[in-house]
Amino acid sequence: MVQDGTEVKEGTEVKEGTDVLEYPIPNGGTLEPPAAWAELRSKCPVAHVTFPSGDAARLVTRYDDVKELLADTRFGRGTGQDAASVTEGDHDPLNNSDMAMAIPQEGEGHLAWRRQLNKWFTAKQMARLRPRITEVADRFVDDMVAKGAPADLKADLGFPLPVWVICEILGVPESDRDKFSYWSDTLLNMSRYDGDEIRAAQTEFYRYLAAHVAAKRENPGEDLLSELANDPETTMSDATLIATGQGLLVAGHETTANMIGKMMAMLLADRTRWEALLADPKLVRSAVEESLRLDVNAGFGMIRYIDQEIAIAGVQITPGTTVVCSMAAANRDERAFQDAAEMDLARTPNPHLAFGAGLHSCLGQALARTELQVVLEVLLRRLPTLELAVAPADLSKVEGLLVGGLVEVPVKW
Repeated sequence: MVQDGTEVKEGTEVKEGTDVLEYPIPNGGTLEPPAAWAELRSKCPVAHVTFPSGDAARLVTRYDDVKELLADTRFGRGTGQDAASVTEGDHDPLNNSDMAMAIPQEGEGHLAWRRQLNKWFTAKQMARLRPRITEVADRFVDDMVAKGAPADLKADLGFPLPVWVICEILGVPESDRDKFSYWSDTLLNMSRYDGDEIRAAQTEFYRYLAAHVAAKRENPGEDLLSELANDPETTMSDATLIATGQGLLVAGHETTANMIGKMMAMLLADRTRWEALLADPKLVRSAVEESLRLDVNAGFGMIRYIDQEIAIAGVQITPGTTVVCSMAAANRDERAFQDAAEMDLARTPNPHLAFGAGLHSCLGQALARTELQVVLEVLLRRLPTLELAVAPADLSKVEGLLVGGLVEVPVKW
C-alpha cells in the first residue's frame, strides 16, 4: 500500500479517500484473503490504486457495485491507449497485446464473435463431452497412482486434463502442451518475463496458430477452428482466428488448471469438508461453486474503462478513469452472502461472480464447471483417502502472472 507516495505495509488501516494501494493487493496467505478486502468493502468501496505500471485506477470491492459495473454495457476494457496500463513496457496483457487488439472487445462486433463460438461451449455440448472427460481424468489418475505418493495433483491431473480438453475442442495436438503453457505464461506476464522474452514467445505462438489455421483451411477436421476457418458465414479475419485460438488455449487451460489445484487444496485443508463430500457426493456441484466463490487467488480482476461520469457507491467517477473490479473480494461480501467467510458446501443459490457478469461473462464457464465437477467426482471415487502432503500454510502461490494459483498441490493417499 502507498500513501502520499510512501509505502504502507499490509495490515495498515484503510482510510477512505486518503490511501493509495498497490494493486494487486499483497496477501501473505495462500487460502485466506488479504485483510484489506473486508476493510475496503466496509470503509472504502471505491479505492484509489496504482498498477505495477505506476498508472492510477480505482478498485471496486462490493458485490452489488462489481456486478452492476460488469453488466453495464456502456463500459468496456478500453483496449488500446485509453485505459491505464497494467504493466510496465509495451506488453500489457489486458489492454495492449496483439491478441486483445485482434478480438473485438465491444459492441456488436464482440457479440457476433461470441455467437460464433457459443455452440461449442453450451451445457448440451458439455454433456456430450463429459463421459470422455471422465475417461481421460481416470487415465491421469491411473498414471498418478502408478507413480505413487506423494504426488503433485496439479502437475498430474489439474494441468493435463484441461489442456487435453481444449486441445480436443480446437483440434491441436496435446503433445504441444508444454509449449502452450510457456506461451500462456508469457502472455499473462506481469513481472516474470522481460520484454524480449515476451515478444519472442508471442511471435512463436502466433506463427504456430497461423500454421494451424492454414492447415485447417486445407484439411478441416471436426473441431472449432476447422469450422470457423471454413464456414462461409464466418466473418473472422485470419488475425482474429489466430487470436481466438490463442485466447481459448490460454483461457481453456491456465485458469481451469489453476482452479482445480486451488479447489482441491481448499477441500483438503479441512478434512471435514472432504469427509462431507464422501458421505454425500450429491454435494459435488455446490462444492464446486463454493470453491469458485472462495478463491482468494483469482487473479487480477476485470477492468472497465469509464468514458462518462458515473457514480459508484456514491463516489463520482470522472471520464477517463480505469476501474478494476475485484470479483474475488466481491464474492466474500457479507451483504450478498450469509456467513460469507465460511465454506458452505451446500450453499444454494450461489450467485458468485467468479465468471464475471453480463455480456462479457466467461464464455467457457460451462466447460470449467464440467471439468471441476469431473475432477472432484473421479477423485472421490478413486482416492477417498486423499489428503494434502504438506500443511496448507506451506503451499506456495504462483507469482508474477495475471492469473493466480498454487505452484504445486502435494498429495498422498
